[in-house]
Amino acid sequence: MVSESQHVVDFLNYLMIEKNCSPYTIEHYEKDINDFTSFLKQQAIEGFAAVSYVLVRQYLVTLHEKKYARNTVARKISALRSFYRFLNREKIVEEHNPFAMASLPKKARMLPQFLYEKELERLFNVSDVTTPMGQRNQAILEILYGTGMRVSELCKMQLKDLDLNVEIALVKGKGKKERYVPIGSFARESLAKYIQNGRNLLLEKTEKKSHALFLNYKGEPLTARGVRTILNKLIEESSLTIHISPHVLRHTFATHMLNEGADLRAVQELLGHSNLSSTQVYTHVSKSHLKKIYNNAHPRA
Repeated sequence: MVSESQHVVDFLNYLMIEKNCSPYTIEHYEKDINDFTSFLKQQAIEGFAAVSYVLVRQYLVTLHEKKYARNTVARKISALRSFYRFLNREKIVEEHNPFAMASLPKKARMLPQFLYEKELERLFNVSDVTTPMGQRNQAILEILYGTGMRVSELCKMQLKDLDLNVEIALVKGKGKKERYVPIGSFARESLAKYIQNGRNLLLEKTEKKSHALFLNYKGEPLTARGVRTILNKLIEESSLTIHISPHVLRHTFATHMLNEGADLRAVQELLGHSNLSSTQVYTHVSKSHLKKIYNNAHPRA
């Protein structure tokens, strides 16, 4: 008899192979299912087939008592609903999805956090570009802000994906979707310096050959976690009192593009969004930009 844990492994393999989900997404699915499995043990429930809608409601109450954010609860329920659809498909749970009727809490609509130009300037002036690591860090900052790509896309980049002569990069996005994005002059210069100097010096740290664009201090491909660690260190050194993630640079790219009059559809294409609604969240405007528009447009400003 196949164990419950094996069902979870099979589902995660399904996400990776058939759905082509990112490692980050799979990691969250696994955590959400494991949290629910722990809840079942506390309730002395044996097996996924024994879960009822009443138990699902009880689980929602538990999540509420633990003060999880609405977006987190929505993600957990969505993950478990997908898991049970898989169990139905594999005939592990017969025609019964206890999460099908569970209503997802309305997600909080929050404006994306972004950086102002002065904050960016401080961040871009931190790295010591005379060192291999500093050249790499500067190139990472420039390409994340210059293209708006995701950190997972940045970590997938190889040398062959760049054409610095025509200032363009091939980005491998979600679901094996690919897109070409332009690279600005600042990013091109930083990348050229890193590739010609810093990257070669980092490669000397290992005997393994790597075609990855960005390498860690051991000369091995840089991971998403590594990029987050680098950004945290740069923020600390720049004395900025804000929390920043690679996604904040993506938000900043989109916000600045739209604030300067870029077409929404063009920004959608650059970000690799399947739906325009995902891009529309960036149509908010900064207070300074709003004041500028007001002063220029209102007769009595």
